[in-house]
Amino acid sequence: MNRFSTLTAALTLGSVLVSGGVCAMDRITGKAFASRSEVYATDGMAATSQPLATQVALDVLKGGGNAVDAAIAANAMLGLVEPTGAGVGGDLFAIVWNARDKKLYGLNASGRSPKSLTLEMLQAKGLEFLPPYGPLPVSVPGAVDGWFELHDRFGHMPMKQVLAPSIRYAEQGFPVSELIAYYLAGSARKLGQFPGFKETYMPGGKMPAVGEIMKNPALANTYRKIAEGGRDAFYKGEIARSIDTYIKANGGYLNYEDLASHSSEWIEPVSVNYRGYDVWELPPNGQGIAALQILKSLEGFDIAAMGHDSPEYVHHFVEAKKLAFADRARFYADMAFTKVPVAELISEKYNRERARLIGPRAAKSVEPGNPNLQQGDTVYLTTADAEGNMVSLIQSNFRGMGSGMTPPDLGFVLQDRGQLFDLTPGRPNSYAPGKRPFHTIIPAFVTKDGQLWLSFGVMGGATQPQMHAQIIINLIDFGMNLQEAGDAPRILHSGSSEPTGEVMSDGGYVSLESGFSMETRRELVKKGHVLRDALGEFGGYQAIGVDVKTGVYRGASESRKDGQAAGF
Repeated sequence: MNRFSTLTAALTLGSVLVSGGVCAMDRITGKAFASRSEVYATDGMAATSQPLATQVALDVLKGGGNAVDAAIAANAMLGLVEPTGAGVGGDLFAIVWNARDKKLYGLNASGRSPKSLTLEMLQAKGLEFLPPYGPLPVSVPGAVDGWFELHDRFGHMPMKQVLAPSIRYAEQGFPVSELIAYYLAGSARKLGQFPGFKETYMPGGKMPAVGEIMKNPALANTYRKIAEGGRDAFYKGEIARSIDTYIKANGGYLNYEDLASHSSEWIEPVSVNYRGYDVWELPPNGQGIAALQILKSLEGFDIAAMGHDSPEYVHHFVEAKKLAFADRARFYADMAFTKVPVAELISEKYNRERARLIGPRAAKSVEPGNPNLQQGDTVYLTTADAEGNMVSLIQSNFRGMGSGMTPPDLGFVLQDRGQLFDLTPGRPNSYAPGKRPFHTIIPAFVTKDGQLWLSFGVMGGATQPQMHAQIIINLIDFGMNLQEAGDAPRILHSGSSEPTGEVMSDGGYVSLESGFSMETRRELVKKGHVLRDALGEFGGYQAIGVDVKTGVYRGASESRKDGQAAGF
């Protein structure tokens, strides 16, 4: 074929695409939002926010490990290569689908506040809110105990093998990606003042740039101690004593006894049925049931007929979110300290009644708000194995790299999750010694007719329940595939009804990603919504679905992060 016939063929194909109505698409499938195809595999799959972590998970699966082993290995790797969102100084939540008994198991591996610090002591310091950084917001890190709870109950591969890849990478180094380099630079500006931070992450005086090799030999040593000594090496051994000494020397309250007495909790996931699909979340102290409340409030409306890029859909979604988050501010807290009416909050009757409050114009919120809540950072991952087991796991230091408090020679930052306590006495989330704070990180599952259908999550502070609901709506109401559902432009409502006691009544503001039309934006303003840009607050999504007839896995990882879904 000569160059003229080649040009003719190209022009003919182009005219076909134009006549087919997909001239705006780069991909031949014509999918409106998908940045790439779904990934398909049969023997195993992993989807994480960093390709090296995904590859480590696959190596564990290929080496004889199961989905739980792969999830732990990936989480450990993320604590190394993505310390801006994860690490053993933070907390963990997980839901496991056990293929043998076809049942979901929930794990709350979040830590508690120091027992030696009281609300009265905080009030005596003149604080209205716990600070975002430094020793005061530090709570017990629960991730390592979470690993061992998961491993002891469901794991197969020895922990030494599970952690070996991360130890090797920590010693030999890895190249830093563009996105992580950006977040590391921001962390240096915020956290460089705290003892131990620069020594751990900036040994050469600066954070590594894009493509530079980053090592963390101190973290390799910590992982090695954990691999050899188990969870007690972290909570009752040298690591715990180092944390105790460091925190005391820097004016904090977390101590050895807080670490030694820590334990995770196995809990029952809860669900609602949304148009024939059972959507599963974990109960408080997390915020997962807010996603369920949003979905049940919207189920009575014909969302599919509204269309994704429509002022009607965005308006109804935002108003349903306000209703759910008002309840979140009022009720969600550590259930060991307060009774949370979970069944009532997610019931069809209650949310049908609440949905009647959704009017034609934007409602004004009368519940408290804390803009700091939007700034949490997290990693989410999901894994699946050849036996049909699947893990939905989310892990976080909360505010990016956490509190800034970096014990020497351990290789990680302690979390600042305690900042989410309310310092007003008598409220469900009011600070108390030995209490778990309100939590933002939430894993999710979906089943259909008792069969596994989807494991997914979306990282990012208060963004998460909003995006969980939008993923489900994109899949079920708008008929998107797994990749499209994550790549589609998102709606984010912020600025009202947060669980920390600050009263706001202006209704907050709506942020829309590019992809929503100017017409939709204009009509929302007419309805009384305030629109505002939000940079980097729309979360990061990973998912693995399964075909219940064939058992074939399909995976997705969106374009907002460095993530990768891969299988074999």
